[in-house]
Amino acid sequence: MSDDDTAEREHPYILIVEDDLDLSEMLNAYFRALGYESFTAAWGEDAVALTSEDPPDLILLDVRLPDIDGYEVCRRLRLGHRTKFIPIIFLTERRDRIDKLTGLEYGGIDYITKPFDIHELRLRVRNALRRTHQPGNTNLVTGLADGALVDEMLNGAVRGSKPWGALVVSLTGIERFREQFGFLAADDVLRSAGLILHNAQRETGGSEEAAGQLSAYDFFALTDPDHLTALRQRVEERLTQSIQLFYPFQLADENGDLPVEDRLQVKIGQLLSSEGPFDALSALKTALLNAWKTAK
Repeated sequence: MSDDDTAEREHPYILIVEDDLDLSEMLNAYFRALGYESFTAAWGEDAVALTSEDPPDLILLDVRLPDIDGYEVCRRLRLGHRTKFIPIIFLTERRDRIDKLTGLEYGGIDYITKPFDIHELRLRVRNALRRTHQPGNTNLVTGLADGALVDEMLNGAVRGSKPWGALVVSLTGIERFREQFGFLAADDVLRSAGLILHNAQRETGGSEEAAGQLSAYDFFALTDPDHLTALRQRVEERLTQSIQLFYPFQLADENGDLPVEDRLQVKIGQLLSSEGPFDALSALKTALLNAWKTAK
């Protein structure tokens, strides 16, 4: 079994909906060589029918098709009981931001413009399948706790009597960064942020298992209140120093000319148990997500 196979099925089934027959056959052969079951459709109506009869594990969906477009295919599938949760990755020549937003609004999980890097597509497919078939306890990109594991961690803080301090790290401008430099570059930013937080937690005396994600771009670490200042200083210093390095060298200086809202930035806040009480998980999550916004 290759690293692209999922734990649930030995041979995940991918449906490729593409009217360019050369590209369709190339993708079909490529994914079959990786160990997937792969089938093709050139028409939107055929894709809807095939998916309804035998739902695939993932769909690669061209936007421009001879009959109905890919957005309509996605819309119909999202209405079906058996098809509404199938991950759909749009493939298209349309590069405008509004087209990407439209694809995401219809329920696509990703949007790749042509021509694309086949290895990047492979990684996106692999990650999408892993997210679908594995429990959401660890984020695949950052390696930090996610989903139910985060809820368990924070519930322990709510119900426990031991004082705690929480560091909150939020990345802003990353959507714009992804549009400029691509999926893999944005993942490198997230992966580095997770690693920095994880290492700083260990180095300042906290538990490595007490760090996680509140959302895609919001991270936190729980520690003893006495260690919070050291943890914050270490994370802030390392992330602030490294953030500019993610930009291609020739564009690093130009980043300073971007509007603030478009720049890749690190926002850091903190929260103490003594600022509570936090009588429910939802109240604590809200306070954490707002921590950097109220930081002085």
